[in-house]
Amino acid sequence: MTRPITLALAAAMLAIPPAGAAEPRTLPGVEDAYKSTAFIADPMPAIDAALAAAKTSGKPVLLVMGTGGCHDSAWLANLIATDRFTPVRDRYEIVYADIGMPHIRGWGRNPDVPKRFGFKKIKGTPTVAILDTDGTVLNRKTAPKWRNAASRSDDDIYNELMN
Repeated sequence: MTRPITLALAAAMLAIPPAGAAEPRTLPGVEDAYKSTAFIADPMPAIDAALAAAKTSGKPVLLVMGTGGCHDSAWLANLIATDRFTPVRDRYEIVYADIGMPHIRGWGRNPDVPKRFGFKKIKGTPTVAILDTDGTVLNRKTAPKWRNAASRSDDDIYNELMN
């Protein structure tokens, strides 16, 4: 009996805008900035393709591990798709890997993705790994710190991805 209540409470909390936001933020041309269809259900082939493209282009890979129903993951994916973030998209080979929300018991998907890159435990989504052309994580310490993406300023996100 407690599990359905817990799941209902968790689902309701996911719909709450980020803490500190007076009202939900919006993005031009995006109906709901807190939902996204960018996350790939079977991400390994896309990750392999991005790493292969990185070897040719010399660009690092931006691996966004999250899910479209997570407000922080969706906000980041939608923000990166805006015109302002064209230089970010030009700088990286980008993959949005649907890993669900493994920090919530039973809500994780594709556990082989974080495991492949040495992430033993996902503390929150999104976890954003920058990979070199060989798939080595270049930002191991900061990768888990993206789980507050929806409450960060657009400038902070842009600057972090471009530096």
